[in-house]
Amino acid sequence: MRYRLTRHGRVGSLAEAARARGIPPESIVKTLVVRRGEDDYVFVLVPGGRTISWPKLRELLDVNRISMPDAAVARDVTGYERGTITPFGSLHAWPVVADARVPGKAVSIGAGAHGVAATLDGSALTRVLGATVADVTEAEAP
Repeated sequence: MRYRLTRHGRVGSLAEAARARGIPPESIVKTLVVRRGEDDYVFVLVPGGRTISWPKLRELLDVNRISMPDAAVARDVTGYERGTITPFGSLHAWPVVADARVPGKAVSIGAGAHGVAATLDGSALTRVLGATVADVTEAEAP
């Protein structure tokens, strides 16, 4: 899989991250870890400018309740602190759900440290991760 590694300083916003990586904001992919049960988590890949649609994700996962773990739990189950979480190299190979807007274009995903990201083809990313691709996000409120 071909990729380009980008290293930049800490960023404070989606727009700043996009400028540092040289891509449009909607091509930045955030990795969020979501708890769906006791010691059962999933990674959710969310494009920039979007947020998880909790009803859509619950329906996809066929659960009534899901939540975001606090920062300490997220670190314990992934090995990464918030803001650096990525499915690559995680302590556990949790399942991955990618929003339907991830494949089909170049995307940039965090690479496990602040200011480090990999830019690659979103279709290749979802394929390598064995991700379930579905519409699980909605536009962020302005």
